[in-house]
Amino acid sequence: MEIKGYSHKFGDDVNTDYIISGKYKFSTIDMDELSVHLMEDLRPNFYNEIKKGDFIVAGENFGCGSSREQAPLVIKHAGISAVIATSFARIFYRNSINIGLPLVEVPTDNIDEGDLLTVDLEKGIVKNHTKDEVLKIKSLPKVMLKILQSGGLVNYYKKYGTLELID
Repeated sequence: MEIKGYSHKFGDDVNTDYIISGKYKFSTIDMDELSVHLMEDLRPNFYNEIKKGDFIVAGENFGCGSSREQAPLVIKHAGISAVIATSFARIFYRNSINIGLPLVEVPTDNIDEGDLLTVDLEKGIVKNHTKDEVLKIKSLPKVMLKILQSGGLVNYYKKYGTLELID
């Protein structure tokens, strides 16, 4: 599973209310409407900066805060192909894998805004084309890779009829 796009850099402790503000997520469940407000409290008009396939890159504890699934759903619906961060909040991590949003754990200090990146989840690397560097990522268990390749937990279950790992 290889994904290529540009980085959009944020800091540490990006909480779910920064990802999608409560003032929107309590008034609608329409992902088209919600996704235009992605990260707007941290970066107004962020949605207009991104292109399909780009990455959100952040520091430690990305996705902390509430456990609502809207945060990873909005990221995925906006066209972000994966989130790359030094670490993730546990519930956000589980919610993201469940809906098929790849998360990549790797130190992000040397990734800058606008770097061109390729993520290869199967090889366990992030290639920074801008800096000609390769970063080794924290590998995902096989079952998580299969869930991501299926587009999320529900699709995995529909495809295989079980939650057990199918080779």
